[in-house]
Amino acid sequence: MTKPEAGAPFAFEGLDRVMHEKARLGLLSSLVAHPKGLAFSDLKQLCGLTDGNLNRHLQVLQEAGLVEISKGFEGNRPQTLCVLTRSGRRRFLDYLALLEQLVRDAAKTAGEDFSSARLRILPG
Repeated sequence: MTKPEAGAPFAFEGLDRVMHEKARLGLLSSLVAHPKGLAFSDLKQLCGLTDGNLNRHLQVLQEAGLVEISKGFEGNRPQTLCVLTRSGRRRFLDYLALLEQLVRDAAKTAGEDFSSARLRILPG
C-alpha cells in the first residue's frame, strides 16, 4: 500500500479491506464475542446473510487466516463450526483500535471532545 500524502490525513491507508467489508465486519464481531466459535447457522442468523453470501465471506476470511472452519456432526446432523484464529483475533482487535483512533481523529477535527469518553468495544 502506498503512503498517503502529507496533505491527505483522511486517506485511511490502515483500513483492511478484508475486514472492513460490512458483512465480514459483522462476522468477525460475532466470532470475537464467541471464543469457542459459532455454528454456520448461528452466524447466518446473527449477521442476516444467505447461505451463499455467508459461505463466500467465510472463504475470504479463511484465506486471510482470520477464521478456521471445521465440519463435523452434532448428533446425526452435519455442523460447520467457525472459529476466529488466534492471529485473527489479534488482527481484529488491532483493527478495532485503529477504527477507534479514526473516530477520535474525526471527532477532534470536527471540534468534538471525546477525551473523557473511552469507546469501549471489547473488554481488555
